[in-house]
Amino acid sequence: MPSNISVRQFLLDISFDDLPLAVIEQAKLCCYDLLGTAVGGSRSNIASIITQHALDHFAAGANITAVQPLLGGTPMSPVGAALVGATMIDALDCHDGQRNTKGHVGCSMLPSLIAGLESQSRPVMGSELICLIVAGYEIGTRAGMALHGTVTDYHTSGAWGAVNCAALTAHILGLNKEQFNHAVGIAEYHGPRSQMMRNIDHPTMLKDGSGWGAMAGTSAAYLAAEGFTGAPAITISANNVAPYWQDLGQHWQILNQYFKLYPVCRWAQPAVAACLSLRSQYHFDPSLVEQITVWTFHEGVRLFNGVPTNTEQAQYAISFPVAMAVLKGVISADDVYSGFNDVKVKDLIGKVTLLEGEKYNEAFPAERWAHVCIRMLDGTEMVSEPHEALGDPHKPMSKVQFQDKYMNLCEPVWGRPKAQQVLAYIEHLEGGNLADLMALVRS
Repeated sequence: MPSNISVRQFLLDISFDDLPLAVIEQAKLCCYDLLGTAVGGSRSNIASIITQHALDHFAAGANITAVQPLLGGTPMSPVGAALVGATMIDALDCHDGQRNTKGHVGCSMLPSLIAGLESQSRPVMGSELICLIVAGYEIGTRAGMALHGTVTDYHTSGAWGAVNCAALTAHILGLNKEQFNHAVGIAEYHGPRSQMMRNIDHPTMLKDGSGWGAMAGTSAAYLAAEGFTGAPAITISANNVAPYWQDLGQHWQILNQYFKLYPVCRWAQPAVAACLSLRSQYHFDPSLVEQITVWTFHEGVRLFNGVPTNTEQAQYAISFPVAMAVLKGVISADDVYSGFNDVKVKDLIGKVTLLEGEKYNEAFPAERWAHVCIRMLDGTEMVSEPHEALGDPHKPMSKVQFQDKYMNLCEPVWGRPKAQQVLAYIEHLEGGNLADLMALVRS
């Protein structure tokens, strides 16, 4: 593909036969990792609230085919289904991300993509679904880097996720060039340019804005189809963002995503990794820990540092996952839903001290580092090496770790047989189709 290819032309030209095998396998991995996160997130209060909200306010009109939300339920408009699915994934902070976007591509993209495809009532082969998942990661990652690279404020993923969802939905709806450009322009204008650090300082159900971004982006394409106009999307068309787009179709950004082993903010996970290394090396008794000192980057220190009272605080915390890592050696979905009520966890949280490391600040966001010192009651001190989190492109999780994560999220909700069946289908998705996959997911 030529280096000056447009986003719309990229979507028209992408072909399964032209995709590298590594890209195809990564798309399938992203698919089941996101679905697993959605299943884990379906247990949250956020999921029930947003589903009822969408049923009340985003029902399908007479001219729109109603579709089920990502995991099933009462049909609604594609806009509502995108909102529900993305919010459900965002409800549990263990979905993929990308460092230079400082956010998450797949969370808003996959529910919007599936809602749009299902609204068309046509067969979608697994190979086409894989192509569009890949396209979503390519467009979404570049849109995120372009926005972060040209503005000073730290906004949530929903801002640029909206542009990605609009592009995919506009393609699915078959919009012409003019309508397509209006769609991404509407999405860029309507996208939630929300302040990420506000939710870091005050963790709530707002999360990373991905649900509203999916809603705004999906809606933008339908608006453009109906004649609504939008200003040009400068994160795609402005001259100063051209470097972010010039390798579209040549360099595969889907391979540059990171994945989370645990359902807590990525910024906390280097410190978790450092604690786990000491736990493995020294086999100490957690009840004899006197103090845990964490050195990490500024944004990591900004994470919630008290005893969580709800799952949002637990997921956007640093002292809580550090305490869980020291105490248990693992952090599960059950832990972020209720583990903070454990008296032993509360005690360890009170022993955590957070400090900024200047070198770690300089490396952020391209790199996220932490190291810890654990002091025992007898005065013994154990100091870790600097750590990054597992799951970065240069430090990948194993396939077994991916599948264990997926099963741990899905089995409590779906049961083991169904979870295994869905996983097996996705691993051979190019030989299947969207309808059969979603029938399994919603059975």
